Amino acid sequence: MKRLALITCLVLVSLSAFAADAPKQPTLYTRLGGYDAIAAVTDDFIGRLATDKSLSRFFVGHSQDSLGKIRQHVIDQICAATGGPCVYTGRDMKTSHKGLGITDAEWNASVAHLTATLDKFKVLAKEKSELLGIVSTLKKDIVEK
Repeated sequence: MKRLALITCLVLVSLSAFAADAPKQPTLYTRLGGYDAIAAVTDDFIGRLATDKSLSRFFVGHSQDSLGKIRQHVIDQICAATGGPCVYTGRDMKTSHKGLGITDAEWNASVAHLTATLDKFKVLAKEKSELLGIVSTLKKDIVEK
Protein backbone atom coordinates (compact mmCIF):
# COMPACT_ATOMS: atom_id res chain seq x y z
CA MET A 1 0.00 0.00 0.00
CA LYS A 2 2.82 2.41 0.85
CA ARG A 3 4.45 1.61 -2.49
CA LEU A 4 1.26 2.50 -4.39
CA ALA A 5 0.96 5.78 -2.48
CA LEU A 6 4.61 6.59 -3.24
CA ILE A 7 4.17 5.84 -6.95
CA THR A 8 0.99 7.95 -7.09
CA CYS A 9 2.78 10.81 -5.36
CA LEU A 10 5.71 10.61 -7.80
CA VAL A 11 3.36 10.59 -10.79
CA LEU A 12 1.49 13.65 -9.50
CA VAL A 13 4.74 15.53 -8.83
CA SER A 14 5.99 14.64 -12.32
CA LEU A 15 2.75 15.80 -13.94
CA SER A 16 2.72 19.09 -12.05
CA ALA A 17 6.35 19.72 -12.99
CA PHE A 18 5.52 18.97 -16.62
CA ALA A 19 2.54 21.33 -16.54
CA ALA A 20 4.70 24.08 -15.03
CA ASP A 21 7.24 23.66 -17.83
CA ALA A 22 4.61 23.63 -20.60
CA PRO A 23 4.60 26.83 -22.62
CA LYS A 24 1.68 29.10 -21.75
CA GLN A 25 -0.64 30.31 -24.47
CA PRO A 26 -0.45 34.10 -24.75
CA THR A 27 -3.61 35.86 -23.63
CA LEU A 28 -5.97 37.36 -26.16
CA TYR A 29 -4.87 40.73 -24.79
CA THR A 30 -1.28 39.97 -25.82
CA ARG A 31 -2.29 38.51 -29.18
CA LEU A 32 -4.33 41.65 -29.94
CA GLY A 33 -1.25 43.78 -29.37
CA GLY A 34 -1.78 44.99 -25.81
CA TYR A 35 -3.10 48.25 -24.44
CA ASP A 36 -2.07 50.60 -27.25
CA ALA A 37 -3.62 48.37 -29.91
CA ILE A 38 -6.86 48.06 -27.93
CA ALA A 39 -6.95 51.86 -27.47
CA ALA A 40 -6.46 52.40 -31.21
CA VAL A 41 -9.22 49.92 -32.04
CA THR A 42 -11.51 51.58 -29.49
CA ASP A 43 -10.89 55.04 -30.97
CA ASP A 44 -11.70 53.84 -34.48
CA PHE A 45 -14.75 51.87 -33.32
CA ILE A 46 -16.24 54.73 -31.27
CA GLY A 47 -15.56 57.11 -34.16
CA ARG A 48 -17.55 54.85 -36.47
CA LEU A 49 -20.44 54.62 -33.99
CA ALA A 50 -20.53 58.38 -33.41
CA THR A 51 -20.63 59.18 -37.14
CA ASP A 52 -23.21 56.55 -38.08
CA LYS A 53 -26.52 58.45 -38.46
CA SER A 54 -28.45 55.48 -37.04
CA LEU A 55 -26.25 55.32 -33.91
CA SER A 56 -25.02 58.88 -33.35
CA ARG A 57 -27.99 59.64 -31.05
CA PHE A 58 -26.16 57.71 -28.32
CA PHE A 59 -23.29 60.22 -28.36
CA VAL A 60 -25.26 63.48 -28.54
CA GLY A 61 -25.26 65.61 -25.42
CA HIS A 62 -22.13 64.18 -23.83
CA SER A 63 -19.35 66.53 -22.79
CA GLN A 64 -15.81 65.90 -23.98
CA ASP A 65 -15.05 64.64 -20.47
CA SER A 66 -17.95 62.16 -20.59
CA LEU A 67 -16.91 60.94 -24.03
CA GLY A 68 -13.38 60.44 -22.68
CA LYS A 69 -14.76 58.39 -19.81
CA ILE A 70 -16.83 56.25 -22.18
CA ARG A 71 -13.69 55.65 -24.25
CA GLN A 72 -11.68 54.67 -21.18
CA HIS A 73 -14.41 52.33 -19.95
CA VAL A 74 -14.48 50.55 -23.32
CA ILE A 75 -10.69 50.20 -23.32
CA ASP A 76 -10.63 48.91 -19.74
CA GLN A 77 -13.45 46.48 -20.36
CA ILE A 78 -11.83 44.99 -23.46
CA CYS A 79 -8.44 44.93 -21.76
CA ALA A 80 -9.79 43.11 -18.70
CA ALA A 81 -12.01 40.72 -20.68
CA THR A 82 -9.10 39.63 -22.88
CA GLY A 83 -6.73 38.85 -20.02
CA GLY A 84 -4.94 42.17 -19.75
CA PRO A 85 -3.90 44.02 -16.61
CA CYS A 86 -6.77 46.54 -16.64
CA VAL A 87 -9.62 46.68 -14.18
CA TYR A 88 -13.04 47.71 -15.45
CA THR A 89 -14.64 50.02 -12.89
CA GLY A 90 -17.69 51.10 -14.85
CA ARG A 91 -21.27 50.11 -14.26
CA ASP A 92 -22.57 46.78 -15.51
CA MET A 93 -23.88 46.76 -19.07
CA LYS A 94 -27.55 46.40 -18.13
CA THR A 95 -27.40 49.50 -15.92
CA SER A 96 -25.32 51.49 -18.41
CA HIS A 97 -27.68 50.87 -21.32
CA LYS A 98 -31.05 50.77 -19.54
CA GLY A 99 -33.57 53.12 -21.09
CA LEU A 100 -31.60 53.71 -24.28
CA GLY A 101 -33.97 51.47 -26.24
CA ILE A 102 -31.20 49.79 -28.19
CA THR A 103 -32.63 47.50 -30.87
CA ASP A 104 -31.32 44.35 -32.51
CA ALA A 105 -30.69 46.38 -35.66
CA GLU A 106 -28.59 48.90 -33.73
CA TRP A 107 -26.70 46.08 -32.02
CA ASN A 108 -26.02 44.46 -35.38
CA ALA A 109 -24.86 47.78 -36.84
CA SER A 110 -22.43 48.26 -33.94
CA VAL A 111 -21.06 44.73 -34.37
CA ALA A 112 -20.60 45.43 -38.08
CA HIS A 113 -18.63 48.57 -37.17
CA LEU A 114 -16.48 46.62 -34.71
CA THR A 115 -15.84 43.96 -37.34
CA ALA A 116 -14.87 46.64 -39.88
CA THR A 117 -12.51 48.19 -37.33
CA LEU A 118 -10.89 44.83 -36.59
CA ASP A 119 -10.51 44.22 -40.33
CA LYS A 120 -8.95 47.68 -40.77
CA PHE A 121 -6.37 46.82 -38.11
CA LYS A 122 -5.80 43.41 -39.74
CA VAL A 123 -6.74 41.46 -36.60
CA LEU A 124 -6.32 37.76 -37.36
CA ALA A 125 -9.44 35.61 -37.76
CA LYS A 126 -8.88 33.62 -34.55
CA GLU A 127 -8.44 36.71 -32.39
CA LYS A 128 -11.31 38.53 -34.12
CA SER A 129 -13.59 35.56 -33.49
CA GLU A 130 -12.57 35.36 -29.82
CA LEU A 131 -13.15 39.07 -29.26
CA LEU A 132 -16.51 39.06 -31.04
CA GLY A 133 -17.45 36.05 -28.93
CA ILE A 134 -16.70 38.01 -25.77
CA VAL A 135 -18.65 41.01 -27.04
CA SER A 136 -21.63 38.83 -27.99
CA THR A 137 -22.09 37.85 -24.34
CA LEU A 138 -23.05 41.47 -23.63
CA LYS A 139 -25.96 41.58 -26.07
CA LYS A 140 -28.56 40.31 -23.59
CA ASP A 141 -27.75 43.20 -21.24
CA ILE A 142 -27.59 45.91 -23.92
CA VAL A 143 -30.44 45.25 -26.36
CA GLU A 144 -33.84 46.25 -25.01
CA LYS A 145 -36.07 46.01 -28.09
